[in-house]
Amino acid sequence: MGIVVENVSKQFGSFQAVDQVSLEINSGSLVALLGPSGSGKSTLLRLISGLEMPDSGKIILTGKDATYQSVQERNIGFVFQHYALFKHLTVRQNIAFGLEIRKAPKKKIEGKVEQLLELVQLNGLGDRYPSQLSGGQRQRVALARALAVEPNVLLLDEPFGALDAKVRKDLRAWLRRLHDEVHVTTVFVTHDQEEAMEVSDEIVVMNKGKVEQVGTPAEIYDHPASAFVMSFIGPVNVLPSNSKIFQTSGFDSVNPEVFLRPQDVIVERIANGTTAPAIVSRVIHLGWEIQVEVKLDDGQTVTAHLTRDRFDELKLEAQERVYVKPKDAKSFPLYYSI
Repeated sequence: MGIVVENVSKQFGSFQAVDQVSLEINSGSLVALLGPSGSGKSTLLRLISGLEMPDSGKIILTGKDATYQSVQERNIGFVFQHYALFKHLTVRQNIAFGLEIRKAPKKKIEGKVEQLLELVQLNGLGDRYPSQLSGGQRQRVALARALAVEPNVLLLDEPFGALDAKVRKDLRAWLRRLHDEVHVTTVFVTHDQEEAMEVSDEIVVMNKGKVEQVGTPAEIYDHPASAFVMSFIGPVNVLPSNSKIFQTSGFDSVNPEVFLRPQDVIVERIANGTTAPAIVSRVIHLGWEIQVEVKLDDGQTVTAHLTRDRFDELKLEAQERVYVKPKDAKSFPLYYSI
């Protein structure tokens, strides 16, 4: 295994940041630690890196017990949200810094730097200073600097959080391609569900210092292990189990709440015996899909996502009568608020 975390806990005063977390990350994989603020994901990343020491438990890196090793002994590459580049050094000097500290031969440093400049697509920018680069370019320099020392593990703490939406999306695709080339075991922290789904091989969903679920993006989305996971990964309607939409469709639950994704709400023009009547209250055009909010006769509001073709077929407008039913719904014994 690339990384093994065994029953690790970390407390700051009275706050339990990480609570008996156990986790295995395969060598060469790209894994996202996903959760809301305060879920423990950044603390867990810092424990893996050696920037924090656990109160209990064990951390194993590439088969060796690293629980009480220093950051330097762990051979970790770490990339922060705000780049942490040296402003007085050029791009080339920033990338070379870790190798120079390790007193690598000059020719090796020069060759490695040029190789990394090409890898992160910054050819011709080696003599610029960080202030002369865009945010996306600076983050690529930070990644190149972390990769220069050939780390056993690469850790990224919300690496794209400081960038605008377009640059962030471009860098996500670039990071995935980069990982497929270098295959270094990589763990990145994010609170962005779309980012985790798009980039990672596996997602570790965290909440209140614990791991709620580990799985591929498809497993996490299609088969959530808890109410929290379903609520946090993607949009969802949370409705009482006695809602009209479930009574007419035959969906039965012993739990008080039912979770229904917007794309699993079927909207029809004509009642068919399994549908519940509703009134269209709002139509929102999201580009590639249309969001339709409807109000059931019992007062419950339900959000549906329709393809453009389906919306054009139905020709829906506000205040019109429609009929809805669930295609798929899930219920869980407990619901954890986010």
